[in-house]
This record gives sequence, structure tokens and C-alpha cells, in this order.
Amino acid sequence: MRTYTDVAAALAGQIRDGRWAPGQRLPTHRQLAAEHGIGVATATRVFAELKRAGLVVGEPGRGSFVRDRSVRLAAVAYGPGAETVWADLAFTQPLSPRREELLRTGLRELAASGDLDALLRQQPPGGRPHDRATVAGFLGRRGIEVDPARVVVTAGAQHGLDLIVRAMFSPGDVIAVDELTYPGFKLLAQAHGLTLAPVPAAGNGPDPDALALLCAKRPVRAVYTMPTLHNPLGWVIDSDRRRALVSVARQHDLFLIEDAAYAFLADPAPPPLAAIAPERTFWVSSLSKSVAAGLRFGMLVHPPVAAPALARTLRATMAGPPGLTSALATRWLADGTVDTLEQASRVAAQEHQRILHRELGDRNPIAHPRSFFAWLPIDPDQRMDRIAAELSRRGIRVCTAEAFATTAHVPHGLRIALGSPAPEGLPLVLAEMRAALDSVPL
Repeated sequence: MRTYTDVAAALAGQIRDGRWAPGQRLPTHRQLAAEHGIGVATATRVFAELKRAGLVVGEPGRGSFVRDRSVRLAAVAYGPGAETVWADLAFTQPLSPRREELLRTGLRELAASGDLDALLRQQPPGGRPHDRATVAGFLGRRGIEVDPARVVVTAGAQHGLDLIVRAMFSPGDVIAVDELTYPGFKLLAQAHGLTLAPVPAAGNGPDPDALALLCAKRPVRAVYTMPTLHNPLGWVIDSDRRRALVSVARQHDLFLIEDAAYAFLADPAPPPLAAIAPERTFWVSSLSKSVAAGLRFGMLVHPPVAAPALARTLRATMAGPPGLTSALATRWLADGTVDTLEQASRVAAQEHQRILHRELGDRNPIAHPRSFFAWLPIDPDQRMDRIAAELSRRGIRVCTAEAFATTAHVPHGLRIALGSPAPEGLPLVLAEMRAALDSVPL
């Protein structure tokens, strides 16, 4: 007589071999029981085992479906019988048990709306007027009063940064950045031939005096900064420091590129640079960290002087944003769904930080108390390549300091993303990380 483990193993093998396509509906419990000569209760155990192994998803009333594992790189499977025991702590994907429900509801509402054909047509560069107005209203509630004409709807924050770089700078231009900065901007600078000039920190934020000295020595064109919840150090620059940075920017006629990807987590926070110096600030964010990484909806606010160059770049690179994505995202911006998810993220991030400091507090992690990542200093006598190799061997992926460093000397540290593992699994991952760090000799 076949056991539930026999049937589960057979189905798991078929799924891994590709005989069941991602998203394909599996047989019902009764159908599976009849096909394999087992009881319905045994079939239920089969599906439970497949779900625990991360191979299927099930929903009451809809059935069980093959999980698309190619886009679940941040997932963690635990325990005996799991397909893999590993964690991606390099990339933050928001976790919300309501996301699938929200998507179904949102799609149904769109389907019931009037002019669906308009969403399948080419969208205006920068987004439809209604979408830009919705974004402007959303930002107004966050302290950025902006004319919708200065809003550009993008395919994510990285796309917004790319538009700025393409439109405003030329190869060889010097951009001031933090000594540890967002790797995505480093990649953009490399791709477009920009020179990054590091500005040392003074407390929680870049040193305005050091920036002024840099501008006196080199032809700096702009400053790229994350004033509200810096990645990877988690700082929030205070109001005085923000005004000092703006003063230097005005004195040396610099653009300010304000990356607000994680700013929603640090609420309340001082006014953004875009509110202090709208005449020279590009403000960029998205819904990737608060709603879903795959939504690819971003928001760019630009100074008026940049409008012609951005318009040309938009026509050359993306004639218009995706209509369906924009309609869904702006609906959630307008009806308060994004506000609700952001608040839930703040609560979840605080719990993840509590777990981090309980498990690894003696290693002095550096983080904002409501952040989904942390900077973990490493003993300078330990080799980072060996640590990374040991973590990888144990199935844990992290970002090492090389990805963030803009200085010749690379500090010893890891950036660990905490947002992807569920709270019940995070202690196991951090315990495994501690074991890996302890096993690498000084």
C-alpha cells in the first residue's frame, strides 16, 4: 500500500522535472486519492507535505497550484522534508498575507471599471494625468507638495534613477555619494561612465563640511543620498543636517538626488529634501518595498528645470509606463491600501529588528529600529571571502561590504535583509548565521 510520503515524493519529482508547469492546477484531493489508491485523508497529507516543501500553494475553494519557484528567491523552507533550507538575506521582498487577496480584488475592480481598452493603449510619457495627480496627492500627505506636471510614473525606483542619470549627466561627471551607498546606483554610475566621489559620514549622515571641501576641489554635479533610512546603515538625517546639505548644494549649484525607497518605514521623519529645495531635488521611490517587488511602479519628482531633458529621455527609453500596473497601483495609492500596507510593514520591521537584536545583539548590528535590514560589523581579522563562502555553504545569501563601498578601503561588514523570512523562521536563519561566523577562524 502506498504511503503519503511515496505519493508526495513522486509528485515532488514531477514538479521539479517540469512536468507540472508553474501555476498549473493540481488534482483535487479526491482525484488524487482515486488515482493513487489512497484515502482522501492521506491525499490531504500529501498536499500538506508538498506545501511544506515549498512546491505548491493552496487556497480554500480554489484548489492547489504549482508554485513558481523561479520568482521566490527570498523564500525560506524549513525543517525535515523541505525542498531546501536556505534564506536570501541579500534582497528585501515585503511579506504580506493579504497581497494575493488584494491583487484579486484589485483586478476584479479594474475589470468592472469603464474604459478598459485605455489601459491596453500606449500610455503618455511619464504617465496619464490622472495617475500623476494621484501620485501628487499621495506625496502631498507625506510632506511633498508637488504639481502633477513634475511627477513621472516609472517602472520602479531603479528606473527613475536611470532616467535621471541618462537625462542630466554625461560620462565623466562627478556625483558625490556616501562612503557606503546603494549598489544599484553604483551600477548605474559604472554603466554611464560617472565618477563617484565618497563623502565621509559625521554621525547620522554625510558631513556637509566634507561635501563643501570636495566641491571646492572637484567639479561635483550632484549628490546622491538617502536621508530617510539610509541603505545600509539605517540612519535618518536630522533637519539641521538636511538644511546644511541644501546650503552646500545651493552654494555650489548641485542637484540633489533623494532616494526614498525605505523612507516610509521611518515615520515620522524630518521634511524630505524635495520639500526643502524643490528647485534642485530629484525625489525617487517606488512600491517595491512596501507592497510588492514585482509591481514595478515607481514615482519620480523632478525640479522644473529638468522637465525638457527628462521628456526627451522618456521618449527614447520608455514611451509610457505599463497601463495595467499603473492603474492598479494608483488605485491602491488613492484608496488607502498603500497606507495600510506601509503601517503593517513598520510593525513587521520592528518585530524583525527585535528578533535580530535578541539573536545577534552581542555583535552590535547597526540598524534603524523599524528597518528591514541591518549592517553587521565583522571582525577585521576575519576574511570576508571565507565568511561569504561559509554562509553560502550553509544556504544563506547576504551582501558583503564590497557591494556598497565607494572608497578604496572596504570596511568589514555584511548587509543583511530581514524582510523576506517570516518571523517564525528568522531565528533559525540568524542562528545558522552565528554558527557560520563563529566557524570562520580569525
